[in-house]
Amino acid sequence: MHRLRFHFGLVPLALGAAAMAIGLALATTNRADAHCDTMNGPVVRDAKVALERGQVEPVLKWVTPDREQEVRRAFERALAVRKGSAEARELADMWFFETLVRLHRAGEGEPFTGIEPEGAPVDPGIEAADEALERGDVESVVQALSTEVGEGIRLRFGRVVEAKRHADESVEAGREFVEAYVDYIHYVENVHLMAAGAAPIHQPALAGEPAVEGHASDQTH
Repeated sequence: MHRLRFHFGLVPLALGAAAMAIGLALATTNRADAHCDTMNGPVVRDAKVALERGQVEPVLKWVTPDREQEVRRAFERALAVRKGSAEARELADMWFFETLVRLHRAGEGEPFTGIEPEGAPVDPGIEAADEALERGDVESVVQALSTEVGEGIRLRFGRVVEAKRHADESVEAGREFVEAYVDYIHYVENVHLMAAGAAPIHQPALAGEPAVEGHASDQTH
């Protein structure tokens, strides 16, 4: 059985944070993780500004201190090459973008698989989060994602309540109840763990939903 320790006074804020985390974890591709690997992502946007100004400082925040010198060297090389033809400028810029994003990803412990072009799909949750930053107003994101998590909990709660009514009718019905129960408990526990900044446990998926994989250090089964 799971030991869940909740602090319900934190639920409104926690749901918003957890909804974002769940949205990212449930993405069917790695687009959420690869948000900074897009040509219209924040890393490349800052790189364009740095190259136009001839100042490397705007991009240094995207890399860890041990990678700063490599970025500086790459920046100086790019500046030198882009003084040539228009083609040389384009090649130098792209080389610098790729170098910067690769080093940024390495700092996150993530692989670099290239830069996606302009207009590449981005997880809707991340897109909404970026738009909120641009507007300086987070409430729309909190509300939307809190609603999403609430719907996820209600869906699983309804399923387990219905299954519980028939749990003692047969072994098969009992197993259906256990499946619904485990899914419900894991989902709620994942919300709590991710809101608290912990890694999620394995999340069995409902029909049509991808599974969440992760680990939790304080759980029993």
